[in-house]
Order: sequence, then C-alpha cells, then structure tokens
Amino acid sequence: MNNRLRVLRAERGWSQADLAERLDVSRQSINAIETGRYDPSLPLAFRIADVFGLAIEAIFLRD
Repeated sequence: MNNRLRVLRAERGWSQADLAERLDVSRQSINAIETGRYDPSLPLAFRIADVFGLAIEAIFLRD
C-alpha cells in the first residue's frame, strides 16, 4: 500500500521520532510504514489519520 506519510510529516516539520511519539510507536515503525515495508493495523491507521486531521483515504492509497 502506498502512502503520503513522509510528505505529510515533512509539511509539518516533524521528524520520524516526533510522529512516532505522537502515535506511541517506535521510529522504526514509522520508517517501515513510510517505505512500504509494513502496512499499519486499522487502529493505527485511524490514529495516524487523526494526528493529521485527514481521512485514512487521504493518507493511504491503493497500489
């Protein structure tokens, strides 16, 4: 699954560690999601969407 996480994070000036802290996950998890090595669980995807104030569909895109 493709995602816009890196772009959205960069627009806000957040590091991977900053976003990880907001989501209560590891920085490595953020890196794995951004690089497409890991697809987040649905609860985590909702938390990510909430942090950015966007719908899940605006962040995660079908391949």
